[in-house]
Amino acid sequence: MLAARRGELAALGHLDGVHAPLVAPILRLSMVDDSVVDLLGRLPAGLVPAVDVSALPDGVDAELARWDMPLMPVICLTDDDRRLATHGVAARAYTGRAVVWLRIGQDRAGPDATTAIVERIWRYARLTPEQCDLLVDCGELGCPADVRAAEPRARRALAWARRHSWCSVSVVAGGMPSALSRLPTDEPVRLYRWDWLLWQRLADLGVGFGDYGVAPVAPGVELPGDRLPTVRYTGDEVWWIYRWSRRGGRGEERTADLCRALVSAPHWPPGGANFSWGDHEIFRRARRVAGAGSMTNCLAWSTSHHFAHVLEALRRPARGGARRAGPSPPPRSRAPRGGESRRVG
Repeated sequence: MLAARRGELAALGHLDGVHAPLVAPILRLSMVDDSVVDLLGRLPAGLVPAVDVSALPDGVDAELARWDMPLMPVICLTDDDRRLATHGVAARAYTGRAVVWLRIGQDRAGPDATTAIVERIWRYARLTPEQCDLLVDCGELGCPADVRAAEPRARRALAWARRHSWCSVSVVAGGMPSALSRLPTDEPVRLYRWDWLLWQRLADLGVGFGDYGVAPVAPGVELPGDRLPTVRYTGDEVWWIYRWSRRGGRGEERTADLCRALVSAPHWPPGGANFSWGDHEIFRRARRVAGAGSMTNCLAWSTSHHFAHVLEALRRPARGGARRAGPSPPPRSRAPRGGESRRVG
């Protein structure tokens, strides 16, 4: 689940032919402009995004069949009859498929009522269950208590999902805080990936994994004037947050110093600069062979590394069973400079 911003779209655009077919991006649109349409048109072959237009008013922009590119519509349980029909046209025009987005924090109907809702979706969109991918969205998770509360609710939703012949079923959640400006600077700060922990607890059900990348579920507002270079670097159970203010005024010096610290840290991947496009760009800044880059660039590098890390982690055999308890420390703990990341098998 990604906001359709330049940073996330740039990371998607740099997926190679091996990884692109393994990623199923769902792009949330808050507005449509020429730059977004242009970047969507330059995504790699084999990468067909689903697009959520629920934040857009009815009109041409919300009619994906008019976009003249392969897309999948995202259908909300609250969509009205007209929008459902429009989504059905878009699905049949391109892929013959759609994503049905079930938000367990907002869509609180019981199983029979939910069945009636999705039957209405299939009827007005003129789709079958086999043409729909179900996304069970658990929303924002910020601590172990959130994970414990979300797991039984997700299991109930997934038990209901087995009543129907969905094309696929995935669980999605987000764990990144909505603002990072209160975190310490000039040292890597460790934040736990509670979304990954929830999926590990549910993986015995055979569901797909989804998240919100390195962004929060509901993007927050950073403190005024806090525009420090920031990299959100995904590890096995954690994100390492690098916010750098060293070397004073010049952004180029701060970014280079940040990247040098990252490439020398124990959580820098074995593949190094070859691990992902984003890692290659970070390595170039560490060696001072490229300019500082912008906040958008930092988001793109972070997202690119996140894609590569998640795909690599999903290929590993589980150790100790999918319902491993996982970490239970406080959600935010300051790591020593260059501290070790705890590995997950």
